Amino acid sequence: MKQRLLSLDVFRGMTVAMMILVNNPGDWGHIYAPLEHAEWNGCTPTDLVFPFFLFIVGVSIAFAFQGKVADRKTILKIIERSIKLFALGLFLSLFPKFDFSIVRIPGVLQRIAIVFLVSAIVFLTTTKRTQQIIFASLLIGYWLLMTFVPVPDAGAANLEPEHNLGAYLDRLILGVPHLYKAVKVWDPEGILSTIPAIANGLAGVLVGTWLQRDDKSITERLMYIYFYGSIALVLAWVWDAAGFPINKSLWTSSYALWTIGLAMFFLAGFYWLVDVKGYKFWTKPFVVYGVNAITVFFLSGLIPRIMNMIKVEMPDGEKVSSITWMYQSFIVPFFSEPKNASLAGAITFVLIWLGILWIMYEKKIIVKV
Repeated sequence: MKQRLLSLDVFRGMTVAMMILVNNPGDWGHIYAPLEHAEWNGCTPTDLVFPFFLFIVGVSIAFAFQGKVADRKTILKIIERSIKLFALGLFLSLFPKFDFSIVRIPGVLQRIAIVFLVSAIVFLTTTKRTQQIIFASLLIGYWLLMTFVPVPDAGAANLEPEHNLGAYLDRLILGVPHLYKAVKVWDPEGILSTIPAIANGLAGVLVGTWLQRDDKSITERLMYIYFYGSIALVLAWVWDAAGFPINKSLWTSSYALWTIGLAMFFLAGFYWLVDVKGYKFWTKPFVVYGVNAITVFFLSGLIPRIMNMIKVEMPDGEKVSSITWMYQSFIVPFFSEPKNASLAGAITFVLIWLGILWIMYEKKIIVKV
C-alpha cells in the first residue's frame, strides 16, 4: 500500500484556500498589501501561493508514481491528465465569450499542466542524479537567457516588463491578443518563464522521493529538507543581490529558489507536526480543501464569472453584477474600513467553499482530473 502524507494534503489545502482568498477580494480597489502581488521585484505572501502549489505537485508525483515504470499506459495517462488540466484552464479563459481570436492562452492551470507533464516524465525516466542536474540546468539556463541574450528591437538583455526576452517571445509566438489582458504585452505565465517554474515541480519530486527513504530516520529526512531548504534561501538571496532579483512575474531563478526553500520549510514543519507528532485535530478544514484542490480552483473561477453575468438593480437604480450586489448588501454595511470589508468578502467566499467541500468530503466525493 502506498504511503500517504496527511501533511501534504494539509499543505495543499492551505495553499489552495490562500489562492481562493487572494483571487476573490470583495473589492479589487481595496486590498491589504500582503494579499497583493509585488508590483515587480520582491515577494509578498501572495507570491508564494502558486510556486508552493507547483512544489506540492512535484511531491505528489513522487508518491503517486513511486514504483511505476515508464510504460506506454503510464505515459499516456500523464499526457491525458495534462491535456485535461490545460483544457480546463483554456475553458476559463474562453468563458463566457468563447472568442478564440482574443483568448488568453497561458494561465495558472495551463502552467500546472506543463509542470506536471514534464516533472512526471522526468521522474519516471531519469535517476535522482539526473533530476538534480536538470533542476540546476533549468535555473542556470534561464538566468543565462534572461541576462545575456540580446532582445530584438530592445537591444541588450534586460529585465524590464515590456522589453525582456520572455515578453518578446510571448508577443512573437503567442501574439498580443492571447496574453494577459491586464498588461497586454507580456504574460506572467508566459512561455520562457515556465522553464524555472518546472524547477519548482522538480524540487518537489526530489523532496517527495527523499521522504520515502525507509533507510533514513525521520530526523535524517527532516534535517535533509531543512538543510537544502536553507541553501535554497541563501542562494536566492545571493542571486537577488547579484542582479537577478526575486520576481514572480518573470519567475526568476532567485524567485524559484526562494519559494522552493520556503516550501521545504513549510512541508517539513507540517510533516513533523502532523505525521510524526500526530497533532491532527486542526487539519480537517485544510484536508477537505486539499483533496479537491483542482475542482475548487476551477469552480471558484467559473462561478464568479457566471454571477457577473447576472445583473441586479441597486436601490439607486444602478445595475450591478449579482456578486457585487451581494457584497454591497451583505458585507459592506458592517464595515467602516473598505479594506476590512474587502477582506471579509474574500473570507466569506473561502468559508462558503469550505462548507461545500466539507459536504463533498463527507460523502466521499473526490473529483479527479
